Amino acid sequence: MPRVPVDDNERMNLRLKSEQKARLIRAAALQQTDLTHFILQLALREADAVIARAEQIQLSERDSLRVLDLLENPPAPNAKLRAAAAALPPLT
Repeated sequence: MPRVPVDDNERMNLRLKSEQKARLIRAAALQQTDLTHFILQLALREADAVIARAEQIQLSERDSLRVLDLLENPPAPNAKLRAAAAALPPLT
């Protein structure tokens, strides 16, 4: 189970083998940056990609056409939808 992040701390520990650290240091040096910046930029780029994939919905062509059709030709509201709309507070 993932641990809950600590909000009051701007540090993060990372355990790795000496060979792994040496590779990271070498790569950071080749990019002419420090190790923290190198790791942080790559980790944030990957985090953004993971989040984007998780938040993106991909529809098949059939489903995409169905959504477009429903937007252009919405069905008539049923009793539950009318009741939900009636229960909304009035706009001020």
